[in-house]
Amino acid sequence: MIFSRRSNLPSIKETAHRVNQLALPHGGERYRSTPAAAQSYPDAFSWVSAIRSSSQNGRFKDALCLYTRMQGSPFVPTTFAISAALKACARIPAKVSGTAIHAQVHKFGHERDVYVQTALVDLYSKLGDMGIARKVFDEMPARNVVSWNSILFGFWRAGDLLAARRVFDEIPVKDAISWNSMIAGYAKAGDMPQAESFFRQMPHKNVASWNGMISGYILKGNVAAARKMFDEMPERSNVSWIEMISAYAKCGAVHSSRELFDQREDKDLGSWNAMIACYAQNSWPKEAILLFGEMLETGDLKYGLEVESYMSRIGIELDDHLRTALVDLHAKCGSMDKAYKLFNSLSRRDLVSYSAMIMGCGINGRVSDAIHLFDKMVNEKMSPNAITFTGLLTAYNHAGMVDEGYQCFSSMMNVYRVPPSADHYAIVVDLLGRTGRLEEAMSLITSMTVKPHTGVWGALLLSCKIHGNVELGEIAAKHCIELETESESSGYIILLANIYASVGRWDDAKRLRREVEEKSLAKTPGCSWLGLG
Repeated sequence: MIFSRRSNLPSIKETAHRVNQLALPHGGERYRSTPAAAQSYPDAFSWVSAIRSSSQNGRFKDALCLYTRMQGSPFVPTTFAISAALKACARIPAKVSGTAIHAQVHKFGHERDVYVQTALVDLYSKLGDMGIARKVFDEMPARNVVSWNSILFGFWRAGDLLAARRVFDEIPVKDAISWNSMIAGYAKAGDMPQAESFFRQMPHKNVASWNGMISGYILKGNVAAARKMFDEMPERSNVSWIEMISAYAKCGAVHSSRELFDQREDKDLGSWNAMIACYAQNSWPKEAILLFGEMLETGDLKYGLEVESYMSRIGIELDDHLRTALVDLHAKCGSMDKAYKLFNSLSRRDLVSYSAMIMGCGINGRVSDAIHLFDKMVNEKMSPNAITFTGLLTAYNHAGMVDEGYQCFSSMMNVYRVPPSADHYAIVVDLLGRTGRLEEAMSLITSMTVKPHTGVWGALLLSCKIHGNVELGEIAAKHCIELETESESSGYIILLANIYASVGRWDDAKRLRREVEEKSLAKTPGCSWLGLG
């Protein structure tokens, strides 16, 4: 036996004291008796029912408080009370209390009860102590499928693929959870051929089986394969829809996300959140706000309520999807303190949330913060994407850090293998041009791997105005005018006229301005990338 009456585990008296003095996992507070846990019960059945009900309904601290209070009653905890208390310890998690209750298992003679022993296996598996979990499992006189699945899940959680496979092969009667554990385990490990092998062999697949495969393909970046699985599903759950909407969002396929979102008739909060997050994360803040308004209208609530206060008022806790969307929105609106508060409250920070913060720092001129976040993200083994570099390059541009910005642009292509878009080129052209390095900016444009848009040429044109470079200004203005419609080209014509005026070419300047007036063009001195400074 691993645990005997002569083991180093505490006595029942010590156990009772320790359970009463257990510390909360956060903040060092003690477990407080809630109204549900404060009352006493007239018989053992009532105690057990209250403990089990609390544990089954997710009120794990209540369950543990009730179990502790039961120690002071005339009643001895039954196997059902102990199993429920152990489940609570596994979910909180509370290792000290779980170890203490384990001692009571032997004190009360429940070491042969399959339900109690299974709860212990589950406890130690969830705590990551697979050595003890395996010993408890090996010494069980009888096992059920839940026992096998608990130890199987524990090995997957610990990353021990070989041990998990051996356990699976030994399970006498496998259920859906056994198969799904293998599918999800291999998928999480990135071994999709093995995951698919188990998926195809599985005799009776359920929604969780399909979702496991979809999640695995998404983790591997194979959205096409995930969509194929999604389309083949005989029945879809909320998770199925949200996974696919979010997958398209992460790869920038906003229209595909919206297509799926519109297909779903019974949209739940998770679907709304996923689609709102998709818009916000892909720099579509207007659409994100409009969709949020639609969500409010479906609940017959007045549009325009501030998001966090709305969620708080109706008792819905922000999840990471919507929280990240709000990070992006607040950052783009200049509320960086609010964005940081939301970012720091995320339970898991991913590439999308980091990129949103870096972009916010970039457009708000907080270059040191943007660099710090980028370094932290890379140190956490996340590979930056195009949006990340847009934010970082914008930060360097605001700070006028030409060499650092150009080095960042080079590393984007040569180190991180992220192909630059025309927008990235536009930022660098603006950075070079504003500091007077117009020839370098022009050289960069001629070497572009994508076709320059008006943002690129517009950035060069504005720089030519700043530094009075007529020759390159004429070239930039010509391309801008060619790429825009006649009604939208007036801003570029006016800029060129201003360049002529700055070097004393008054006749040319008057000619262009007269041309604008004669065509009744609106005077719009700017273009999409002229507000970078």
